[in-house]
This record gives sequence, C-alpha cells and structure tokens, in this order.
Amino acid sequence: MPRTVFCQLEQRETEGLEFVPWPGPLGRRVYEHIGKAAWAKWLAHQTMLINEHRLSPLDPKHRAFLEGEMEKFLFGGGAEKPAGYVPEGGS
Repeated sequence: MPRTVFCQLEQRETEGLEFVPWPGPLGRRVYEHIGKAAWAKWLAHQTMLINEHRLSPLDPKHRAFLEGEMEKFLFGGGAEKPAGYVPEGGS
C-alpha cells in the first residue's frame, strides 16, 4: 500500500513520495508534507525556471536559488514566473 501524506500544497490527503527528493531539512520536509502530484507540479515549474533563467544545477548559486523557489512554491503560497515568460504554445 502506498504511503500517504496530507499535502500542504494541495490541502488534501494524497499519495506521498517514495524517497526524500532533496538533501537536507527541506528535502525531509517535502517528503513528509508534499504529495506526488504536487512534487510533479514543482518539477515542471523548476524546469521552466532552469530554462528561462539558463540555470545550471551544478552551480551552487543556482541550486540555492532553486531551493528558495522550491520552498516558496511548495510551502509559501506559490512562486513567480520569470518576467516575460510565455508558456510553450502561448502568445
């Protein structure tokens, strides 16, 4: 039977992640309080941020930026999209 959590982003009981997805205390917090669907939403948002800001996950400054955005997205009521961002297929 899958593990369940009360997802803080979606405000409902849902299937939890299978592993801690990020190192450190924030990763543990995500594991304990964020569901799979919410994590998938963050991964899509993170990909957009990496592409729009031309970030490298290997750069410690870029990783710190992504960690801050992850915390805002999952626990802080949402994160901003980059200025001028137009979704693929949008106008």
